[in-house]
Amino acid sequence: MKEYFARLSSLERRFVVGVLVIVFVLLNGVFVWPRFSDWSKMQFRLARALKTHAAYQAEISGMPKHEKQVKAMESEGLAVPPEDQSIDFLRTIQSQAALSGVNITANSRQAARTNQFFLEQAQNLTVQSGEQQLVNFLYQLGSGNSLIRVRDLSLRPDPPRQQLAANLKLVASYQKKTAARPATPATPATPATATAAKPATPTAKKP
Repeated sequence: MKEYFARLSSLERRFVVGVLVIVFVLLNGVFVWPRFSDWSKMQFRLARALKTHAAYQAEISGMPKHEKQVKAMESEGLAVPPEDQSIDFLRTIQSQAALSGVNITANSRQAARTNQFFLEQAQNLTVQSGEQQLVNFLYQLGSGNSLIRVRDLSLRPDPPRQQLAANLKLVASYQKKTAARPATPATPATPATATAAKPATPTAKKP
């Protein structure tokens, strides 16, 4: 390479060096400079991955606490047979309304739905009472282990404007009964095939 440059004139050397510089700049512009932002992108992706990993680790470490809360919630509901849940729900509402001094003027048919852990019963009611009686009624329904809560509530004064009329949607959650796994039926034993014995052929005696 040195011998090649030595045979060139000063003008030719300048031209060759200029061409090499231009080629170098072009190569950097095509392959190197567009990649300058890759480092910052990689740093951002790394920081986001570390943040996500930390969040997942926090949730994993909290699994025993979540499982304990789920078990506590499962054990809060009274063990009521599925066929008695609707009657138990309505009986609880009526008894608490009587204790609180709330008059139930109308109720609709119950609706039921289920999820992974609970069977949910919903009851729409129209009640009439004083303000304090209604507050006591709703508070007592939500206390204890009944798991009854108010999902919808609308209030208005009654026509004489002496009491409150309320439309309620109450929801109760009951433990979902875990279905037992069906027992694997035993394979019946194959009866032994009786082999029919061939009758012995009588042998004729020679005289």
